[in-house]
Amino acid sequence: MAQLKIKLIRSLIGSKKDQIATAQSLGLFKVGDSTLQPENGQTKGKVAKIIHLIEVSKA
Repeated sequence: MAQLKIKLIRSLIGSKKDQIATAQSLGLFKVGDSTLQPENGQTKGKVAKIIHLIEVSKA
């Protein structure tokens, strides 16, 4: 299964509570944190919700 590398590049300060919860569910807590997630519908939905805060690439 394909993997996505997701990196938090902008601060969560000032973001809506649901966006903060989405970032934390992906394992992103501080700027610079990165994680590998499976490329599926759930992950793509989470990415779409916080795309302005993250950087996404194929792993």
